[in-house]
Amino acid sequence: MCGIVGYVGSKSALDILLEGLTNLEYRGYDSAGIAVNVEGKVELYKAEGKLQNLKNITTAKKEHIEKSTIGIGHIRWATHGAPNTVNAHPHSCNCGRVAVVHNGIIENYKELRVKLEKDGCVFKSQTDTETVAHLVAKKYAQTKDLTEAVRLATKEIEGAYALAVIHQDVKNTIVATRRNAPLLVGIGENEYYVASDVPAIIKYTKNAMYLDDNQIVTLTPSSMKLIDIDGNSISQKIETLPWEPVALSKMGYKHFMLKEIHEQPDVVRNVLSGKLRAIDEKVILNEVTLNRESLKNLNRIQIVACGTSLHAAMVGKYIIEELCDIPVDVEPSSEYIYRKTVGDKNTLVIGVSQSGETADTITAVRQAKSRGSHILIVTNRPDSTMAREADSLVPVNAGIEVSVAATKSYMAQVISFYLLAIYIAEIKDSASKSILEKIKRELIILPQKLEKVLSHKDDVQICARKFANSKDFIFIARGINFPTALEGALKLKEISYINATGYTAGELKHGPIAMLDESMPVLAILMKGKVYDKILSNAEEAKARNARMIALTDSEDVKLDDLFESIIRVPEVDETLSPALAIVPLQLLAYYIAEFLGKDVDQPRNLAKSVTVE
Repeated sequence: MCGIVGYVGSKSALDILLEGLTNLEYRGYDSAGIAVNVEGKVELYKAEGKLQNLKNITTAKKEHIEKSTIGIGHIRWATHGAPNTVNAHPHSCNCGRVAVVHNGIIENYKELRVKLEKDGCVFKSQTDTETVAHLVAKKYAQTKDLTEAVRLATKEIEGAYALAVIHQDVKNTIVATRRNAPLLVGIGENEYYVASDVPAIIKYTKNAMYLDDNQIVTLTPSSMKLIDIDGNSISQKIETLPWEPVALSKMGYKHFMLKEIHEQPDVVRNVLSGKLRAIDEKVILNEVTLNRESLKNLNRIQIVACGTSLHAAMVGKYIIEELCDIPVDVEPSSEYIYRKTVGDKNTLVIGVSQSGETADTITAVRQAKSRGSHILIVTNRPDSTMAREADSLVPVNAGIEVSVAATKSYMAQVISFYLLAIYIAEIKDSASKSILEKIKRELIILPQKLEKVLSHKDDVQICARKFANSKDFIFIARGINFPTALEGALKLKEISYINATGYTAGELKHGPIAMLDESMPVLAILMKGKVYDKILSNAEEAKARNARMIALTDSEDVKLDDLFESIIRVPEVDETLSPALAIVPLQLLAYYIAEFLGKDVDQPRNLAKSVTVE
């Protein structure tokens, strides 16, 4: 879970590398570094902590460093070795001529290290990456060809990696390769860029080539050569990047998270665009390739995801089972991959991931695919590894999400599940036309209701200030909003570090009620519908134990005023669509509590945006 950027061309590399790392800082923050070739010598600059520390170091020597027109950079989220300057990337060999940046995990690094140390290599760090630098240096000494050295080195490496390598003796050349970790090449005029994600290079080019597993690219200012791990030449496929540089601007908001929360009405419109045209027209999902017969024969759906995407998948389970009469299992990808995979051609497996690069979910869908299941991917990145594994695709069209805490991508995933459920139901004829039209109508007017929530945030801010100093927090809900409780708790944990937990309201009295006292806030998601009275009863049970009660509701019932210390009201919404509306105040509550506490909202500790290692 790190960020890689590289540049080779005629411009000064320093500012390009630092700008790229700035736009990748959501992927890591433990340490950062660059390697540049200045007047024929590879030089490394590294710093522990935030990227600003590296900027301070390079600013002091800027006049010298900016002479370089080639370099590689890295921002780190530690997996092997403590987050310090020694373990920061880039890493080098004994002679100092090779520099390597790496994202992923070298699984056999200990065995490689033993062999290399026997050959005289002296290791400075505790990282798995340093083995790559020594290994490439060793292969280069044998071949005098950097591309060949990288190719031979990767044949000995086991695990996941995205690598970018420079060598002091091979001027104006970057060699990059990948296996089970994302990497792309940006293409300019007599210049090339390497990056682990689009934001690093979108300011400079919209043309790119995505590397597939075990491909190796050699870049000079005037050439790009692509081979496979066996040395065979491969044709290059150039694509247009689907992003705009403005997506990386806060647009006047204090944090990216707040900006992205406020983008959600437009995100819903984007998801619906071209797919839901009118309530009396069928949903169109052109990239779902399951034919009508296959959809009718489905007897099981499995959804695999992690984190926030897992909670969106749980909403998906409720709506698919309600409308489509198909049993749906939802499981964390990290658990799914370590048990027997059960599936066949009549099983639809849905992988959900904002980035499309979540390592556990990639492994899960590959396992399912090997069993003959049809793979459908719900992702914000149609250019991702998971999208390329897909038989069918539902792109969620949320745009670049910079804040580590997912907000608008969750909304887009949830709305995509509604569309998918309606799509299947219309083919299977498993739900009445009136029910489907009612849901479609609610989807179409949802952006307006979201805008109303976002324009009346006073209740949320008052509640946040009142409960910001809480040590613990409980969220309760039932039915389709249980995932909303889990996601609300996760948001609060992620950015405020408050110990927050989501429960089904009926389970509160089966153990958790023992925690309740006058210091414990309990937030009840109390949306009108078939479970409203049951949750209200559960809230009264909590109140009787002196818990501090908060309601999130679309009810105007005045009786709530006596039961709840704080009430956050949202526009009335059909219970089926309530998760899409109820989540927004919970996102705002987490945001304002974290802001009041002075936390780093966009880059919470110990977290990275996309988890690209298992």
